[in-house]
Amino acid sequence: MRLPGIIAVTLIVAVAPLATAQEWTTYTNRLDRFEVNFPGQPKVDEIKWPSEYGAVFPGRVYSLEQNGSRYSVAVIDYTDAERIHAARTNHTEADNLPIYWQVDVQASIAYAATKFRQRPGVKVTYDAFHYIDLVSGHQLQMTNPDQSRTFVGIYLHESRLYILEATVPAKAPQPGLFQQSLSFLDAAGKKVRYPTIYYNRLTPIKNAFGPEQPR
Repeated sequence: MRLPGIIAVTLIVAVAPLATAQEWTTYTNRLDRFEVNFPGQPKVDEIKWPSEYGAVFPGRVYSLEQNGSRYSVAVIDYTDAERIHAARTNHTEADNLPIYWQVDVQASIAYAATKFRQRPGVKVTYDAFHYIDLVSGHQLQMTNPDQSRTFVGIYLHESRLYILEATVPAKAPQPGLFQQSLSFLDAAGKKVRYPTIYYNRLTPIKNAFGPEQPR
């Protein structure tokens, strides 16, 4: 006579993981031109991003915490880099040439990766070139001092820097549903797909190294 109770418990156990999985949805953001899977609706924070060469760029962080894990997408807007660099007052002799706004954009993936490597107490366990939807980038995996693990993907598309970061508890599975879900959108909100590996392109600038010096 206790069989119905056993069946009920079994059903609850079987359904619970399914309910959790169903919380994951595709989050679409046309303002910053991306799609990604989130386990719910992320909050949005405006940020300022100090660059490698002393400029400050606007950005937004889309983040969500669930069951001890944290997921975030930071989007740093480098599209106005030329004007922002021209307006800054902290130029040094080493970075005052016209080309440096372009260097700042193109080096943004490497700079962001360095900032992760420099976090106190982390052990980097994976560190290599990566691409997603054929957009080139970099991927890192790190073990933190508390033994939680952080998974990072960094990509540069149309002068916007996308930083995916997921931190999960020590024995939690790798957050593949988040990591592998990023897509880039065009101005019309359609997914972008390239036939070959995409690298960010900038318009050539005249006199990139400054006026030619007389010989």
